[in-house]
Amino acid sequence: MPTGFPPARTRCPRKVPPLTMPLALLALAVVTFGIGTTEFATMGLLPQIADGVGVSVPHAGNLVSAYALGVVVGAPLLTGIGARVPHKRLLLLLTGLFVVGNTASALAPNFGLLFAARFLAGLPHGALFGVGAVVASRLVAPDRAARAVSRIFLGLTIANIVGVPAGTALGQHLGWRYAYCAVAVIGLVALLALALLVPHQPRGPQAGIRQELRAMGNRQVFIGLATAVVGFGGFFAVYSYLVPMLTHLTGISDASTTWVLALYGVGMTVGTLLAGPLTDRALRPTLYAGIVLLGAALVTFYFTVHSTVPALVTVTFIGAMGALITTPVQMLLMINAKDAPTMAAASNHSAFNMANAAGAWLGGLVISAGWGWAAPNLVGAVLAAAGLGLAVTGGLMDRGDRPSKVITGQGITESESESEPESGRSAAVAPVLPEADRG
Repeated sequence: MPTGFPPARTRCPRKVPPLTMPLALLALAVVTFGIGTTEFATMGLLPQIADGVGVSVPHAGNLVSAYALGVVVGAPLLTGIGARVPHKRLLLLLTGLFVVGNTASALAPNFGLLFAARFLAGLPHGALFGVGAVVASRLVAPDRAARAVSRIFLGLTIANIVGVPAGTALGQHLGWRYAYCAVAVIGLVALLALALLVPHQPRGPQAGIRQELRAMGNRQVFIGLATAVVGFGGFFAVYSYLVPMLTHLTGISDASTTWVLALYGVGMTVGTLLAGPLTDRALRPTLYAGIVLLGAALVTFYFTVHSTVPALVTVTFIGAMGALITTPVQMLLMINAKDAPTMAAASNHSAFNMANAAGAWLGGLVISAGWGWAAPNLVGAVLAAAGLGLAVTGGLMDRGDRPSKVITGQGITESESESEPESGRSAAVAPVLPEADRG
């Protein structure tokens, strides 16, 4: 099967000892672990936060929206501002902002300042994931780039198993402020790990906001982002109402839902582990299969939600399929953004948060219309089908085009590398979309 990768002589020799590579990826995973913990722990602590700042629980729920708004705004804004900043330095600055945002959340004396602090904490979220994905793809051989990117997503999935339950328990027993303090400490650990373990990666001479914006104008990038918003909207239509589904229809007690959510996180972890090697081998087929299986799982959950064991199995599978889609979407955006992938990679997480908002809204509409607590599953399946349609459309439009490249070194294209073989300048070219995988 043709790989579609450039000739071996265009690849960048490793500039760091091989043993440091997994540790550098671990440092990036620590960052995403902190992000996942702070994003989702808030949902479990809304009653405590509401009591602490003197507002109702529904009003406190706006804090979740504040964080999501920060992600949507911050991903393109901060990657644009930092378009010429070396990636390691940018990672350190963004992680520092993450620590400041969570420290401010812990110290906020009233709801208004807490709302502002949660918005601030959300600003670096997408940019950290986007820059981290580009950095991760440069730390390994081109044919393992998706595996490297999937490893940083592991931090997010493990946060759902360990970080969120632990943060929720800490906030419930000691006070919600302690949960944000703990996340700030995780951020400091990540900051130290990044400083020690991630190698310096200079930007190319052409790097800048204009180049990043030009890459965002690529129609395949637009379709990829639309696929993320619509396809993941189906995922979030169900995730947003998973707890009331389990308590009202499955008969699981409120006290047990935390463990079910951890099981959901286990599924996400398994899906993330599968996503890396599958995406490296066949990007578009992995994306298509993941969306199809996600839609099928959502339809299945509509029927299995009334029985405990089938419901738990289906929930785990939904988590796995949702996570399976994440890596191919991320890689597809980076590939089609060519030599300016950072803003596209970061904007993917803006798209995820838009999907979160849209999915929750549509799921709430059918519940309010009296269709029942299981109805969001059908909404999710429809959205997954629409996402599949967008993904296939992108694949059909991509047929016949020359393979795209992501330049993950110092901005040298393949043709430049071939014309200056003795120049000493080197670049690692991340995976090219295999010709066999197109469409």
